[in-house]
Amino acid sequence: MFLQGSLFGVCEPDVDSSFLETRRVDLDEQSWIEYTPGWLNGADTLFDELLDKLELRQRTGIAMYDSVVSEPRLTASWHADDYPAGGPTPVLDDVRQTLTERYHRPFDSIGFNLYRNGADSVAWHGDSHRKHVTDPVVAIMSVGEPRPLKIRPRGGGQSRSWDLGRGDLFVMGGACQHDWEHCVPKVRRGIGPRMSITFRHDTR
Repeated sequence: MFLQGSLFGVCEPDVDSSFLETRRVDLDEQSWIEYTPGWLNGADTLFDELLDKLELRQRTGIAMYDSVVSEPRLTASWHADDYPAGGPTPVLDDVRQTLTERYHRPFDSIGFNLYRNGADSVAWHGDSHRKHVTDPVVAIMSVGEPRPLKIRPRGGGQSRSWDLGRGDLFVMGGACQHDWEHCVPKVRRGIGPRMSITFRHDTR
């Protein structure tokens, strides 16, 4: 799988713990997002390392639009209870700690979603752990080629879009998972692969 490198993406990975470039958007009185462009330096290096280390698989038996299909993306997961020695790479342990310090949540799991090309996607949804976490914070760090992530009120309405990739950080908090939903739509234009690295807390 070929990824066109960027000028700053091939250095040793590290994150901006100062969050100086973070922009906060209040979606409503209870829901918010924070967006930090280029939060991770060395995004291309991490992308290549994860492609080598992860056992990415395509899930089957996914209900979508009244049909059962194979999910149009590849996935992998990590949980602190299963791997007490640390995350898939040292930088991801640093990311977990940095996010925990900022958002005061014990991020204990990481989900990996690889969108191989413009035909891969995920439909509108809210993260399922909202069913047992009252105030979830979900942090998505994206590496690879930028792809749109859209967010809208649950059930429909005006959507907003961010192009995420190259080390961008996108955090959803408050009632976002309860009252809003997000998706990664298909795109027609030729586009390279993107991986979303999603940090969640209290997932078991």
